[in-house]
Amino acid sequence: MNAPRITGFSGNLTSPSKTRGFVEHIAGQAALSLGGVSSVYDIADLGASFPAARWPSQLDKQASDIVDEIAAADLLVVGTPTYKGSYTGLFKHFFDLLDPKLLRGKPVILAATGGGDRHSLIVEHQLRPLFGFFEAFALPTAIYVSDRDFTDGKLSNPLIESRITQVVSEAVRVVFGHSYQQLAAE
Repeated sequence: MNAPRITGFSGNLTSPSKTRGFVEHIAGQAALSLGGVSSVYDIADLGASFPAARWPSQLDKQASDIVDEIAAADLLVVGTPTYKGSYTGLFKHFFDLLDPKLLRGKPVILAATGGGDRHSLIVEHQLRPLFGFFEAFALPTAIYVSDRDFTDGKLSNPLIESRITQVVSEAVRVVFGHSYQQLAAE
């Protein structure tokens, strides 16, 4: 098997971004554990053609290359900031452009950031159904972090680090071919 490819996608609208940093951190930990390589993209990386695109064919090469990389990934790490209890509109717009079969069976780590605890169910009530539609394999452990989990823009909560370790362990088992039943039994 070639080195596993881990691709992260962040729905952040600003730079620098806690969400992108969080996705980069998770993707980096997954790459380390899987002996793979990671790359992370966000909304800005999709370029000027993205916001007005109504069909994948309307994306320029830069955005199309990102879609291709997501399609080829062995593991996808997705994260979004939370606005009004949901993911960003442009995050959803990106996934609206994808062929519904593109993510079928692909393992996905779900992550979100927000200002406080009242948004913590976004991963279960917004992200998990979205990736369920795509028939992706959203890993059992999803991670939500709030502002208090960061110090000077860096993740600083050991409980969150523990959840990252847990979801990366799940990803390792799935990427290397352990059955979903084995994962659920542990």
